[in-house]
Amino acid sequence: MRKFLGEILTEMEVTTDLEVNAALAKQRDDNDTRPIGEILVEMKACQPEHVARALAEQYDMRFIDLEAMEIPTQLLELIPRDTCRENKVIPVAVREGTLTVAMANPLDLGIIDSLRFSTSRQIEAAVASERQIIKALERGWGYSEDKLDQMLGELTENIEYRDLEDEETASGDDAPVIRYVTQILQNALDSKASDIHIEPMADRLRIRYRIDGICFAMDPAPKRLQGPVIQRIKIMAGMQVEERRRPQDGRIKAQLAGKMIDLRVSSLPAVYGESVVMRILDQDNLKLSLGDMGFDPTDYKRFSDLIRRPNGIILVTGPTGSGKTTTLYATLNELNTSDRKIITAEDPVEYMLDGINQCQVRHRIGLDFPRILRAMLRQAPNVILVGEIRDHETANIAINAALTGHLVFSTLHTNDAPSAITRLTDMDVAPFLVATSIQAVLAQRLIRTNCAHCAEPFNADPKHLKALKITPEMLEGRTLMRGRGCEKCNFSGYKGRRGIYELMVMNGQIRQLAFDGATTDQVRAAAIANGMNTLAMDGVRKVLQGITTPEEVLRIAKQDS
Repeated sequence: MRKFLGEILTEMEVTTDLEVNAALAKQRDDNDTRPIGEILVEMKACQPEHVARALAEQYDMRFIDLEAMEIPTQLLELIPRDTCRENKVIPVAVREGTLTVAMANPLDLGIIDSLRFSTSRQIEAAVASERQIIKALERGWGYSEDKLDQMLGELTENIEYRDLEDEETASGDDAPVIRYVTQILQNALDSKASDIHIEPMADRLRIRYRIDGICFAMDPAPKRLQGPVIQRIKIMAGMQVEERRRPQDGRIKAQLAGKMIDLRVSSLPAVYGESVVMRILDQDNLKLSLGDMGFDPTDYKRFSDLIRRPNGIILVTGPTGSGKTTTLYATLNELNTSDRKIITAEDPVEYMLDGINQCQVRHRIGLDFPRILRAMLRQAPNVILVGEIRDHETANIAINAALTGHLVFSTLHTNDAPSAITRLTDMDVAPFLVATSIQAVLAQRLIRTNCAHCAEPFNADPKHLKALKITPEMLEGRTLMRGRGCEKCNFSGYKGRRGIYELMVMNGQIRQLAFDGATTDQVRAAAIANGMNTLAMDGVRKVLQGITTPEEVLRIAKQDS
């Protein structure tokens, strides 16, 4: 026979028979339909966690102590946020198709059936206190409307800049908006995010984190917080708070939870307000060498030889966020010896490199790439880094520097390596200058790698193998791997990223094609004949090595397949 809840609580020595009888009497005399556990908590006879433990014992279920665990965002996303909050439930684990859900009311069979249907998984119900569930949801998704109201007190949508500044001075770290923004930053660091996106929508303030190249939406903030939150970020970044019509750039350097953080901040006026993006600059990237970047041994040797040439231009291409800066910094670290003078022109300077002269572009005072380049050539450098070739003037100066005995590194925004040749000619750079100055072009992307903790063999979809031109002969003796999903990788199956590369080394044939103004397809064909592996080809090599999956390569290098 199942024990009564009050009996179990008494045996646990968290309440007494007298208190249980008093709760029963209140339930009977007041016609109170609430569970006895809730009444005992109201009487302060015990804590909500005691009732949850007793309930778990009464129905032979697991008790989950949510205070002692961090739940990954990807796991939380298995159940809609509104469902979690309305029904006081939270997913805590998933294994072999079964989702474990902590519930304040584990006897609610209706919600269990609903979760089974919406998640397409078997549901294992466990017990947790409502208080801990709410706190865990706030840690994972951000504050709820009620919590925000409590935090913000009398804060209104019409708060002025001076009020926020006064609040910061008066209340310090306890100021509600400051605490909320700090929570956004802390969640991003805990999630290993690379970017934080604060995006005003028509009816809310959307907050997204970019983790391993993928954007994940967090719990949105109410629309009325848009002004105070964006103002707080602009204050921290040293930006003009009153300027809302023009884009701005800033930087945040602060200490958070005992760790120094460095963020590059950009604001852009949009229809519903200023959109703010914060790039988290990870100083650990400075510790990477070229050998850590994910080069195939053949490409690594060719690139290492190229960067030790005395002159010429080496271009790195790819979209924003493809790791170009990290590759260039790793290259400069390799070349940074006492017998070489290295000067960079960057917009902005993301990381400080010891022993290298770094110049920050400042358009406001006319200190742009061409002006810095002209000045740095009088400094007698051996190696020059131009952050990006954006126009005809910058390209011409960089090429002239390469032709007069300097080794020049720079970036271009093109889809692949062969496109860099036609991109320069589109900038009205003379074809003979392109043909004679370019030594090599390196195109790159970042792909997610399989989680080392949960990677397991799997049989790939034949259509994915066909799209990547992976033949049965190539698969002989190989085992393809895929992450199953675990707490270490936030149940995504992927953990971390690695580069895939396309290295086009100039030879006589490619130089002649550049001189003749050949099409990108002609240059690509000649480069492949010269031994260049495309991005997709390099991705296939990493698939066959068990580093990543065919789906991931197709997502990143689809155009090459």
